Amino acid sequence: MRAHTRPLAAVHDGDLDLNDVAGGDGYLFVRDGVGIAGRGVAARVALADVAATLAAIEHIDEVGGVHPLALGVVPFEPGTPCELVIPELVVGKAADGRQWVTTITTDGPVPELLATTRPEARAQAFTVAPLTDVDRYLAAVTTARDAVRSGALTKAVIAREVMVTSPEPIDVHAVLLRLKATFGSSYRYSVDGFIGASPELLVMVEGNTVQSHPLAGTCPRTGDPDTDQRAAAALLASEKNQIEHRVVIDMIHDTLLPWCSYLDWEPEPSILRVANVQHLRTAMEGHLSDPRPNVLELVTALSPTPALGGFPRAEALALIAEAEGFVRGNYGGAVGWVDATGDGTWAVAIRCAQLSADRRSARLVAGGGIVAESEPFSELAETQAKLQAMLSAIIRP
Repeated sequence: MRAHTRPLAAVHDGDLDLNDVAGGDGYLFVRDGVGIAGRGVAARVALADVAATLAAIEHIDEVGGVHPLALGVVPFEPGTPCELVIPELVVGKAADGRQWVTTITTDGPVPELLATTRPEARAQAFTVAPLTDVDRYLAAVTTARDAVRSGALTKAVIAREVMVTSPEPIDVHAVLLRLKATFGSSYRYSVDGFIGASPELLVMVEGNTVQSHPLAGTCPRTGDPDTDQRAAAALLASEKNQIEHRVVIDMIHDTLLPWCSYLDWEPEPSILRVANVQHLRTAMEGHLSDPRPNVLELVTALSPTPALGGFPRAEALALIAEAEGFVRGNYGGAVGWVDATGDGTWAVAIRCAQLSADRRSARLVAGGGIVAESEPFSELAETQAKLQAMLSAIIRP
C-alpha cells in the first residue's frame, strides 16, 4: 500500500467537523475536536500484524509528523480475535492546529471527504428493555461481593445489558452529533457500529511520553451544583470508592512501570465530571525507556483493567463469565488508534452501544466495581446513571 498526506487546506476549502467526515458509516475517534475520522477500508488487519503492516506502507508526508494509522476495538475478553481497520481516507486534527488528509492507494475511487449532509431532527419510536434480568444482576453483585469478603478477590466488576429497539434505523451520524454536544470532552468513537463516549483514557503514547487517566468510583450528577458538590465530597471521602480506585491505580502503575524510566502520578484522586456522572480520577504520566513499546503492547497488557474486570484479573474474569450470563464483546475493552511509529491513543470502551447490522437495535452495557462494602441496589442505581449517556444520545430527537 501507498499513502499520501496533504494539508487539509490543499484538498478542502474550509474547516471540517470530524463527525461529518465519519457520518453514519465511517470511523471516528475524537476528543475536544482533536482526533481522526476515516472513510472506506483499505485493509482489515489482525491485531498481531498491525505494526508490521503500517510500517510497510510507503508514505509521502507533506504535513510533517503524520503517519499512516489503523483504528479499532480490542474486545474485553483477552485473546478474542480482533482486527483493526486501515481506512482509505483519514482526516486528522492535532492539538497544535495541524489538519490533514491521508489517502491510501487502492484500486477503487477515493471516498468523499464528507460522508453526507447533517441529519435533521425527527421523531422516532423506541423501546428500551433489560436483557439482563434484574434479579440475576443483583445475585451476580452479591456473588462478587461475597468473593471479595472471603478474600478470593480484591474487586470484580459486574455489568448488565439493556436493549434499545426501533422500527426505523438509528441514525449514527445524529447520535455522534448529540454525543459531541453533551460529551465533547470524552473520547467519542464510531467503529463498525460500535459507538460511544468514554471519559477514561486507557493509555496514550506520544514519542517517549506515556499517559493514563484511570477512573474508578462513581456517583450520579443531578444538575444542581450544590448537590453535585456534596456528592463529589462524599465520593472523595468514601472508603469503599477509594478502595475500588486504588486497585485500578496500583495495577496500571505496576504494569506500565517496567517500560518506563520514570512514572509519576497524582498523590490523591480528583473528581472528573461528565454530563451524567462524577468519577474518581488519577492522572499518570511517564517517560518510556528505549526501545520504547508500541502502544498496542501497552493496550494488550493493560486491558481489561480492574476498572472493568477486577483483581486478580484471571479470577475476576472467571467470576464475571460465570455470574453475568452474557458475553461482553467490545464493552470494557479498548478503542482507539495506532500509527506507523507506534504512537496512539486508546480509551476504555465504556458508555457505549453496539448496533445491529440493520441499525434497528442497540445493545448497551454498564457495570460497576464490586468490593466488600458494595450494596446490590446501590450498584443497580449506578448502572442506571451510567446508561443514561448512550440512552439519551440515541432516543433524544
